[in-house]
Amino acid sequence: MSPSQATARLRVPLVALLAALVAASAVLLGAGSAEAAGYRYWSFWDGNGKNWEYATQGPSLLRPDDGAVQGFRFAVSEDSGDAAQPRRAPDFGAICADTPAKDGQKRVALVIDPGTAADAPDGEKPPAPRTACARVAPDASSAEALAAVAKPLRYDSSAMLCAISGYPKSGCGEQVSGEDGSAKPSAPARTTDGQEKAEEEDGGGPSAGLLVGVAAVLLLGVAAVVQARRRR
Repeated sequence: MSPSQATARLRVPLVALLAALVAASAVLLGAGSAEAAGYRYWSFWDGNGKNWEYATQGPSLLRPDDGAVQGFRFAVSEDSGDAAQPRRAPDFGAICADTPAKDGQKRVALVIDPGTAADAPDGEKPPAPRTACARVAPDASSAEALAAVAKPLRYDSSAMLCAISGYPKSGCGEQVSGEDGSAKPSAPARTTDGQEKAEEEDGGGPSAGLLVGVAAVLLLGVAAVVQARRRR
């Protein structure tokens, strides 16, 4: 057999193994995407004058300054990176225009967005988004400002905010399946004071180690074929 014929015969199994590697990776990645899950919860936001930024502290710890704008949005999201923002602009002047300043108190503008019907728990309808201007003590937290204008509030045992103005009636940070929208009894990761950070769980898709393992097995197969051809 000539060297060119040997090379041609070797190329066939190599191509087949590489194709198998690509196919296996695609199947595993596709399965991870199909199983991706989100969480249904109230996220907490800081307004910077023009845009919204995901808050790094929960509302029970954060003590906003006079003139601050803060937002709450109810939605299903996989993590803080893709969390839905409030759909009203963080405009303190517009929100607190009818609430004059008062000595010994501060004003905090709040945007409360219960989200869309697609994000609502089964059997519930989200109320319309609204704004409010809370006038509270200078050392009041964001949670206290919210309580001043949007009772009743509901929290769970770890201080996670579960409901604003009674919405939703039940549930708190439950996991929602990415396939059929059904809720599962799981909760997003949180900071110590309950601010939600719905980070994707490790079980949501194939791990890097699994993919590397598949690749290693197939590459060992390639090496075995090469070694066998060299011995002929």
